[in-house]
Amino acid sequence: MKQFTCLLIVLFVVAGFAGADEWSQWRGENREGVWKETGIIEAFESSEIPIRWRVPIGSGYSGPTVADGRVYVMDRVTKPKQVERVHCFDWETGESIWSYTYDSIYKIDYGAGPRATVTVEDGLAYALGAMGHLHCFDATTGEVAWKKDLNTEYNIEMPIWGIASAPIVEAGNLIVQIGGQPNACIVAFDPKTGAEKWKAVDDTASYSAPIVITHAGQRVLICWTGNNIAALDPETGAVHWLYPFPSTRWEIGIATPIFYEQELFFTNFYEGSLLLKLAPERLDVELGWHRTGKDERNTEAIQTTMSTPIRVGDYIYGVDSYGELRCIDARNGDRIWEDLSAVPTARWSTIHMVKYPVSSENRIWMFNERGELLITDLTPEGLNIISRAKLIEPTRDQLNRRGGVTWAHPAFAYKHVFARNDEELVCADLAKTKK
Repeated sequence: MKQFTCLLIVLFVVAGFAGADEWSQWRGENREGVWKETGIIEAFESSEIPIRWRVPIGSGYSGPTVADGRVYVMDRVTKPKQVERVHCFDWETGESIWSYTYDSIYKIDYGAGPRATVTVEDGLAYALGAMGHLHCFDATTGEVAWKKDLNTEYNIEMPIWGIASAPIVEAGNLIVQIGGQPNACIVAFDPKTGAEKWKAVDDTASYSAPIVITHAGQRVLICWTGNNIAALDPETGAVHWLYPFPSTRWEIGIATPIFYEQELFFTNFYEGSLLLKLAPERLDVELGWHRTGKDERNTEAIQTTMSTPIRVGDYIYGVDSYGELRCIDARNGDRIWEDLSAVPTARWSTIHMVKYPVSSENRIWMFNERGELLITDLTPEGLNIISRAKLIEPTRDQLNRRGGVTWAHPAFAYKHVFARNDEELVCADLAKTKK
């Protein structure tokens, strides 16, 4: 009878998760920044969102990950010595399940902590630190399955802001962008053992997370490296094509590539916006358009920093170099409109956008660097802010200017939002019907 009761509990929990969205990697399912859960609020009840739970953590840029009833996040502590930490919390209560600490001496700019989001796949959690420490954990217990010091093993040409690209699991491989030398910008490992499977591309690393698309009937890894757009076979590492997108100052690509109907879109602070068209029946690519302004203040399309734009049909929405939310025509890069109300106007001002297609194709949830959540509609006619409320306070470790920022991407799962700053991780209920 006791075993039967335990089985019922397990089935009940599994059934509960099966009906809910998870956020098991950077930008959620398929890295598309889409939230599909039903029964979500349409507007906030007050100017501040009630917090279900909050737990103290250290500083870091990496956003939370939510999978199998647990929340994962990385942080950094500098006293009594420099360490990075990986934490796992119960999603309902915030109670600590496990935590792992390892030494990590930073030799990079902006020392607030790890950048990459934890990736959870098939019962394992993969954490990549800012200096190249890669750990594989049993996602439930926190036991280390394997670990690597990639900086030592692959002679990384360390980016000025450290390693930031979130690991991805595809074709039976764990794939990371690290800028190893030589010919090891992108490296794949056996997810369960850590054994090297392949390495590819002779280039430095950017900060952009790779994605996997379907092109010409094949699964293709798209990785924006320091000076190229690379298309690889995720199983073997074979390079299908490289499209040059060189850095004029230093590697600054951060935004995730956007894939839509056989088109790829890229944008960064100095090199502007680039749209590539994929050949329909062969693994090849050609330039659609490339738009850039004469400098960082006088831009044309979108020259974003950390914020990944979104595409809805023929229009792309994103935040420009100084916080200008823009709509551009995806067919040519022409600007349709600009709005200054979503995020403060400041250099590298950041906002994270997530589609909520359950409501409409234009419904977008935004989390800006002031710690505010915005429920909006984005159309070629303009920005409509439906509701706006404070979720978490900005802090100064990530950026000691303008009263601090909240630059880490939030997670949307189990009808809740999970967000962090340099002091705490919070969880808030966004369901229509409260328990």
